[in-house]
Amino acid sequence: MGDKKAVEKAVEKAPALPSAEVLDRLFTTVLARKGADPETSYTAKLYSRGTAKIAQKVGEEAVEAILEAVRGDKAALAAESADLLYHLLVLWADLGLDPAEVWSKLAQREGTSGIDEKKSRKA
Repeated sequence: MGDKKAVEKAVEKAPALPSAEVLDRLFTTVLARKGADPETSYTAKLYSRGTAKIAQKVGEEAVEAILEAVRGDKAALAAESADLLYHLLVLWADLGLDPAEVWSKLAQREGTSGIDEKKSRKA
């Protein structure tokens, strides 16, 4: 009985693991960088270079993530995936796409076969 309480206390004190909520916080930061000085903010520099450049960066980061996946390097894949998600958030912000719209699309597809979902897009 005492061991169970000790485990419960340890679990209560354990730091929370990062979750997808970090994407919402990062998006808020990315939005705040609009209009910032491109000399002091990488995000502002991306905005200043335009949508095509931002989209190019998304593509580059996607390729880098794919390469790490093929290599089987999970740590490098995690780092490249973080870069990809960051650049994707910048692209969304640049185009005025709220992440909630993407989350909504994902929620609509939840529980649907990928094959069925793709067929519905062709119809």
